[in-house]
Amino acid sequence: MSRDRRPMPLNQIRLHLERHLGELVTIRANRGRRRIVEREGTLEETYPDVFLVRLGESQHNRSVSYTYSDVLTSDVEVLIADDEGPRKLEFSAG
Repeated sequence: MSRDRRPMPLNQIRLHLERHLGELVTIRANRGRRRIVEREGTLEETYPDVFLVRLGESQHNRSVSYTYSDVLTSDVEVLIADDEGPRKLEFSAG
């Protein structure tokens, strides 16, 4: 029996994000009352319940953390920069 007790979709989000460690990302976080906070940084690390994004110098080189459940519920969107521009990472339970 697996020791990992997180729901499968959350584990899939973590594994998907691990493939993009070190890459530039844009995070769009819904902070309620129609307020969206957008930040850019480098996907730094994944942990069992959260992932870290290192913000750029304009944000004082600090890290912020987000939960996988926020990504699953679409309170947080993760966009990866590529040649064609930023693309939203899509996650599914299947």
